[in-house]
Amino acid sequence: MSRLPVFLAAALTVVLGVGVRLLWDGPVAKYAGDALYTVLIYTLVVLVLPGVRPWAAALTATGLSWAIEFAQLWEIPALLRPVLGSTFNPPDLLWYAVGGAAAWAAHARRLRRRPAVPEG
Repeated sequence: MSRLPVFLAAALTVVLGVGVRLLWDGPVAKYAGDALYTVLIYTLVVLVLPGVRPWAAALTATGLSWAIEFAQLWEIPALLRPVLGSTFNPPDLLWYAVGGAAAWAAHARRLRRRPAVPEG
């Protein structure tokens, strides 16, 4: 898979995340942001490992999101709090899984729709 569409997907994810925070407040923005956080991690995994299978990228992105959430049970250095957060919130785990599942579905669909390249 070419890296350009993945890079564009990562950029779009950041724009969507910022847009959600600017347009809405409260639970909608928070949980959409959680899901998009995992989608961004997913795109970064695919950028680093372009041949990764969608299920593996989804498990990796969701697992990293969960690991970061559980790390919030301990003290996160102040410098990292804007990116990693600071307060453990159990519902976030669900929304990370939603983001991972959505990214997996989009990636798998894209791979199915891509025309086969003839060998030779």
